[in-house]
Amino acid sequence: MSDARDIARLVDEAHRGHWSAVLASTVRLTRDFDLAEDCAQDAFVQALRTWPDRVPDNPAAWLTTVARRLALDRLRRETNLRRKLPLLIEDAAPDSEGERPTDPLRLVFTCCHPALAQESQVALTLRLICGLTTREVAAGLLIPEPTAAARITRAKKKISAAGIPYRIPSDAELPARLDAVLTVVHLVYTAGHVAAGPELIRPDLTGRAIDLARMLVRLIPAEPEPQALLGLLLMTQARGDARVSEDGELVLLADQNRSRWDPRLLAEGVARATAALKAGHGRFALQAAIAGLHVTARSWEETDWAQVVRMYDAMMALWPTPIVALNRAAARSLVPEADLVAVLEELDALGESPALKAYAYLPATRADVLSRLGRTAEAAAAYQAAIDLTASETERRFLRRRRDSLPL
Repeated sequence: MSDARDIARLVDEAHRGHWSAVLASTVRLTRDFDLAEDCAQDAFVQALRTWPDRVPDNPAAWLTTVARRLALDRLRRETNLRRKLPLLIEDAAPDSEGERPTDPLRLVFTCCHPALAQESQVALTLRLICGLTTREVAAGLLIPEPTAAARITRAKKKISAAGIPYRIPSDAELPARLDAVLTVVHLVYTAGHVAAGPELIRPDLTGRAIDLARMLVRLIPAEPEPQALLGLLLMTQARGDARVSEDGELVLLADQNRSRWDPRLLAEGVARATAALKAGHGRFALQAAIAGLHVTARSWEETDWAQVVRMYDAMMALWPTPIVALNRAAARSLVPEADLVAVLEELDALGESPALKAYAYLPATRADVLSRLGRTAEAAAAYQAAIDLTASETERRFLRRRRDSLPL
């Protein structure tokens, strides 16, 4: 008999590590998102009840088996089974078959079908593939929680009504789906890289995103953008250990000990980013190029900020979003002899964008520029605004320290 707290911890770890695989395998059986989600959740509840007697050797297989058995029981009780199969699996498999390695990728492609609005694709994938709560989905997308819930519900209904297939699309269909899938995988990584709550990093989400990016590269090796995304994620992941100090506090890139970066991940990330840039200049290739400029510089001070700004200029031409504009303004502020007043005016103009109203990095960037201009009272107010918008407790503590260190 195991301690209840230990079992709860094990089940939580299993949920973080195996939720998407359990759900994806169950969806392949039921062809019904709501039913599969209910059964997957019930499997984790059963684990809380039965694992105190004996923890299985393979928790993922146990959870998948239980979820699929619950789903079969529910399906057998349905008298109108044919109307309960909205997802059309084109390569039928025996019901007894368990998880397939590509099941999570099938689930992502299903959620990112062009029949769905892109904002619904992203919300649904974050909910299903990551097991994020609706509140976490809303925080990741910078939207109100009711809006996130409505998008998820609408997407599920649309999949059911349109009979969207649960499969990886054919070569001819891939171009229309790829950008949305890449965006979602990047957002999954971001949700784990700066997680809401007490932990700065959720390794389950960052690891899942890297696994999905690797699957995409294997699926379409000639496409540069999956290569670029994987390179970007690997270069970001390589800096992970240096982002947190020994006492658990956030360390910005400028202050990180670069000897703590993972050289193996850096080498692979730079190689993949370089290969992608030789083959094309999509938005993920440009983002990977920016990451490459950071990781190949010998120090923060030696970073080629003018080149970073040029990369952001290219991104603005290709993908003119408010967040890209904010990142460009932040990079402009770091160019030697930058006109900080002009940068501040640009940041203030960006503050009118609805997409950035609840984005903590905008007031945090303003606070940094204001403090460098010597306008400490305004900087303190901007730091407080960023603190109020930040969901990560680690980032909140960092911002408080920045605010409190301002000269009187």
